[in-house]
Amino acid sequence: MTSIETASARTAEETATVDLLIYSDDVDTRRAVIEGVGRRAAKGLPRIRWTEAATHAGVLQKVAEHDFALLVLDGEAAKVGGMAVSRQLKSEVYNCPPVLILTGRPQDAWLATWAEADAIVPAPLDPIELQEAVARLLREQVAK
Repeated sequence: MTSIETASARTAEETATVDLLIYSDDVDTRRAVIEGVGRRAAKGLPRIRWTEAATHAGVLQKVAEHDFALLVLDGEAAKVGGMAVSRQLKSEVYNCPPVLILTGRPQDAWLATWAEADAIVPAPLDPIELQEAVARLLREQVAK
């Protein structure tokens, strides 16, 4: 590979973006996830463009309209929690993107399994654990 090709590949990698959806009825939870993961989950992965949803209807609409690389759903969201949303999307959306569920406690992992979540991060949210989970799921998407 020539230096021009290498520079071009690096530039393409630096400008590539993926869309991620964060669902929570709590603005502070959405902010914590966005700030915890940041603009890039890990070196070598594309930049992240976040879309926020605060309601169940908002999630369904945004998933229907956009091609997300990953969905981050708050399992503790009021009215319709992220686990119910995950279960619905996994059964209704063809090629549903991977789902990361934020659980209220580690013991809720079995519920996330029922919801067909691809990963979980329990509260309290650890930014490093959150970032690593997002990076792992994004790497799996790239490998496909």
